[in-house]
Amino acid sequence: MNTEPVFRYRPGTVPVLMSIPHVGTDLPVDLAAQLTPEARLLPDTDWHLDKLYDFAEELGIATIQARYSRYVIDLNRAPDGKPLYAGSDNTELVPTTTFAEHPIYEGDTIPGEEEVDRRRTTYWQPYHDRIGAELDALRAQHGRAVLFDCHSIRSRVSRFFDGQLPDFNLGTADGNSCDLDLRETLAKVLIEQSDYTLAIDGRFKGGYITRHYGDPGNDIHAFQMELSQATYMDEDPPFKYRPDLAEKIRPILRELLEAAIAWASR
Repeated sequence: MNTEPVFRYRPGTVPVLMSIPHVGTDLPVDLAAQLTPEARLLPDTDWHLDKLYDFAEELGIATIQARYSRYVIDLNRAPDGKPLYAGSDNTELVPTTTFAEHPIYEGDTIPGEEEVDRRRTTYWQPYHDRIGAELDALRAQHGRAVLFDCHSIRSRVSRFFDGQLPDFNLGTADGNSCDLDLRETLAKVLIEQSDYTLAIDGRFKGGYITRHYGDPGNDIHAFQMELSQATYMDEDPPFKYRPDLAEKIRPILRELLEAAIAWASR
């Protein structure tokens, strides 16, 4: 039996927790054997975000990141599988198709209800238990806690949005997951730069993690960043990290998190 934790955790010193739920690339051996060749390339991974944001450790931000691929289970979906965006195309708690709408599983190996329950217990629940515990601890220690849910996606995914996605997509559940002053503080950082495009609570308003844990009335504030992958990597296999692109955007991302820390530490 595999007893390794299903996520990686690094403690911090400031009242900000960073969650990276879709950066994982591990696959259980039995599951990997069931996937199509395309799915084994893990095209819908939020590639390299741990590297892109590696300055978070220097800033004192605690980090929790998934080890396993979102094809095992999507940590940013409700445990009951309720769709994030009513009336829109949504991928499931345990995805069965890629963002390109191609099958993930070979033949008739799509997991049934019992297998989904097992994955929920094994992979989903420990990640969320840790997020909840860390936010409670940060609030108890600092008086408030800020959760940054960190994501990236291809710049063009016709299944979810038309045309090209803005570079920065800040989501606060339409201002419900964090104090409006924090949203304005973060937006100001992004608005003041001119080399990248921005949407605030647009197509990506924040997923389950942002919406579930954001509770500004109880001093827990959550926001999501959905970053266009065109800003820091090659979007086609082998999904190479591009330092020439990344080094241009990293200072802005660092300033964004520094602003979150300063706000949370008031």
